[in-house]
Amino acid sequence: QFALEVGKENVLFIHLTLIPYIKASCEFKTKPTQHSVNKLREIGIQPDIIMCRTERPLPPEAKEKIALFCSVRKEAVIEAIDVDNIYQIPLVFHEQKLDELIAVMLGICKRRPDLNAWRRFVESQTTACESLEIGLCGKYVALRDAYKSVVEAVAHAAAANSLMVKIRWIEAEDVKPGTAHEWLAGLGGVIVPGGFGVRGMEGKIETITYCREKGMPFLGLCVGLQVAVIEFARVACGLSGANSTEFNPRTPHPVIHLLPQQRGVKRKGGTMRLGAYPCRLSPGTMAYRCYKRKLVWERHRHRYEVNNCYLKTLARKGLIASGRSPDRKLVEIVELKGHPFFIATQFHPEFKSRPLRPHPLFREFIKASHEFARRHSLSGSGAAR
Repeated sequence: QFALEVGKENVLFIHLTLIPYIKASCEFKTKPTQHSVNKLREIGIQPDIIMCRTERPLPPEAKEKIALFCSVRKEAVIEAIDVDNIYQIPLVFHEQKLDELIAVMLGICKRRPDLNAWRRFVESQTTACESLEIGLCGKYVALRDAYKSVVEAVAHAAAANSLMVKIRWIEAEDVKPGTAHEWLAGLGGVIVPGGFGVRGMEGKIETITYCREKGMPFLGLCVGLQVAVIEFARVACGLSGANSTEFNPRTPHPVIHLLPQQRGVKRKGGTMRLGAYPCRLSPGTMAYRCYKRKLVWERHRHRYEVNNCYLKTLARKGLIASGRSPDRKLVEIVELKGHPFFIATQFHPEFKSRPLRPHPLFREFIKASHEFARRHSLSGSGAAR
């Protein structure tokens, strides 16, 4: 149950209801909907629109019965049918003129929407000829909705590249020393997303080492950047025991740490960097080529930062800070020189990706992964997302 309001007088109540289908009798049951509307009336709410969740198309007689007994117009009984792709929903509602109905009921100016770009986006997710498989190595893969924003950002980028992308879910704890090739074989690229705590960190390090040494495209997000820095410090720079003070407070090389002003703060929410912050990109870098601009704003949700004392050591071996805060005190992006695509961000680019405006880092990561797969004869056709 939700309401749309324009001004102080125009209020529209929309009731979302489930219409059960009895397969044995081939019959839709509208009584539960009638009862739910009666309960709303008892508290003084009369729905203006009823949206019916259903597995299959509602017959006209079912819509007429709902309209009659719930006191709504027949055209206000909207079918919210199950679809294969959630991005089809706006098109389903548009075909039933829900947008026009809402505009009329609220007394607002209605315009004919241009949904051509949206239709092309939806069609691209089902008609792409080439397929690609990428890996997502994280610690919450048992609950995949924890990475919902990342998955959708991948879908947006896949459509922009006219590809069908399948995700291989990799539990970071399962990647033991020397086994990364077993988990990553056949992939076009790998994403290491965000997360808190030490669990699974060593598996992520093994994964990143493989990507770095094999030239496989890699995109690190939030803790993905922190682990990439730890991996490079240990393996490429020879800083034995390098770590984050989050994972090991006594590490001899705290390449990831709390800023001095954060130390001693007991309430952790007060030390987190939350929301949008500016990031200045270095011209000529991979990050700059992705964004095609010098200054970007990205959304953060993290606590620990790259230790600037180690930047020169990392840079001498090829890992550079290609994006920093305008005052240059904070590292926002690192990338590996000479690698086809190796970028990690302190922020969460997935939060700003949109179906018709895929985030440039995801778009270019998928493009690079496709090129890697083609070079290694890994891409195919007809894969499902």
